This record gives sequence, C-alpha cells and structure tokens, in this order.
Amino acid sequence: MNPRADILSLLNGDKPASPPAFSGLIHITEEGLRSEGLAFQEIHLDAEKMARAAASTFKLTGMPSATLPLDLCMPAEMLGAELNYEGDGFPQVRRAVVERAKEIEGLESRALETKRLETVCYAIRLVKEDIGNEVIVSGMIPGPYTLLLYLCDPKNLFIEMKKEPQVVLDALFHLSSFLSKIGGVYRNNGADFITIHEMGGSPGFIGPAKFEQFVLPALKQLHSNLPSPRVLSVCGNTNKSMQVIAQSGAEAISVDQVNDLASSRTALGGVLLFGNLDPVAVLAGGDEAQIRESVQKAKDAGVDAVWPGCDLVLQTPIGHLKAMRSGDPS
Repeated sequence: MNPRADILSLLNGDKPASPPAFSGLIHITEEGLRSEGLAFQEIHLDAEKMARAAASTFKLTGMPSATLPLDLCMPAEMLGAELNYEGDGFPQVRRAVVERAKEIEGLESRALETKRLETVCYAIRLVKEDIGNEVIVSGMIPGPYTLLLYLCDPKNLFIEMKKEPQVVLDALFHLSSFLSKIGGVYRNNGADFITIHEMGGSPGFIGPAKFEQFVLPALKQLHSNLPSPRVLSVCGNTNKSMQVIAQSGAEAISVDQVNDLASSRTALGGVLLFGNLDPVAVLAGGDEAQIRESVQKAKDAGVDAVWPGCDLVLQTPIGHLKAMRSGDPS
C-alpha cells in the first residue's frame, strides 16, 4: 500500500503498522512557493496557482498530503466579510460584519461571495489531477465558533454569551449548517476528508465550560452533517477536555504541542489522535535531530498520525519536513 492508501485506511478505522506523518492543516513553505515561481500574495485568488502551492510540499518532501484552501477566512468572505490580502501574512478579516451574534441569522441566505468557493473547488480538482494518486487531500474549514469570531464583534459576543446564551447557540447552529454545506462541496470536488480547524473555540482558549456549553453542540451538528472522515483540530491546552472533545463526532482529534499526548490517548478511547509537533519552535526553529526526537516522542505517546500542532510557518525549511516525514536523517 502507498502512503495515501495507508492514511485512507487509518481514517476509516484500520490502523497501519506505523503512524504516518502528514497534515490536514495548511502546510506550504516559502521554499515550495519559490520552486513553483509563486509569490505568497498571488496564491489565494487564482486556482492554478493555489493548486501548485498546495502541491509543492509533497513535490519537495514526499509528505503525502495537501490542504485547501490556503487560508481560514473564505467562509467569512462568503458571508460578507472583507479580507485583507496584502502583506506577508495569511488573509485576514478587516472588520466585523455584524455587531452581535443575534444578527448572524439571515447572513447565509444572502451569501455574497461565491467566486472564491469556485476557485478553491477548482484548485482541489487540479491537485487531484496532479498528485491525487499519491497524496490525501484535506478540505479545511473553520469551526463554527472561529467563524463567528471572524463575523461578530468579539466584545459584544462575550457579553451575549453571558446574558443571551441561546442567541449565541442559535448563531453557532446557523454557521454550523453553512459550514457543512461548504465541506460537502469540497468532498464533492475531490477532497478526501474535512479538517475542522476550531482555533478560536478550543477549550484551551475559551475554557472547558464554555466549550461544552457553546462549541460542542455546534460541532456535533456540524460533524453529523459532514460526510466521513472528519478531523477536528483544537489549539492550546486541551488536556482537561479531551473526553468532551471526543464527543464531537470527529473520527480524529488533532492537538497542538502543549497537549499531553499520553493522557489524551487514554481519554479519547477509540477516537484517533493526531499531533503534535511544535510548528514554530521545532519544525521551523529547531534542527532535524529535534524533529526526529519529537516524532518519536509522539509515536511513543500513542498518536495515530504525526501532525504539526498547527499551520506551518512559511519559513519552515524543507529539510525539516523531510525529517518529520521519515523520522530519520534526510
């Protein structure tokens, strides 16, 4: 079996002999972009350039995965958010679309931006045509709470969470429904699985109680409406919440570098555990010996797949990704 087949088998419940190394989060590099003659600012609005960027990591390192889109804000743009594509960073929302969560209802029915969705879907198809027999393709969407943070004034949102919790829950359910449609479109265009990147709604950021009250119900709805397989990525210290996170309905949970993998492996039961190489201190700023050591520690702790703890830093050296993939000297 090739790495793609091994990963597909893993996501469908049949574990390979050794945990594979790949990612369902953004994993492009400056070296990869240069190898394709691409500038970072031009890869988000052009399907052909987006596809070449997404495929570049595999072509330089053999890492058997590609993720699209190459930013997390596209669903917010569809709902009326203006994105800033300038500078060296990933596209970001310029300003809130609504003042309060109670205004979220109705945004979906008047979704303004569909061109970028079409661009992303075309890019997925191009990646599948180019390297689809060798890699697994992740269609990435934000979690409902993360999307809500992009759309709503956070200060007002936090007040509503205290004073009008049902209003916030209703908004999250609306966004969950919207995101499930995007995820379904990604799958129909060739994505092999969906990664839900719930950065802002992780219990490591909003706390275990608020995660269970607000985020978990929306994630359960989202996962129930998405085709399998699904990977939920949560950031920060989630050690006290892994049993609750396991109830979300995802086949796999991806955690970051502050997570205690061994205790999480016990807490998750039959749910797959992916993680948790530090994308900044280790993958970007460390050396290959540190990377191989981190890979082995993750395997020893019981991960089902070795993943970066979050999106890659663009400056991550290609040699470091080769070391991550193999666990041996390049």
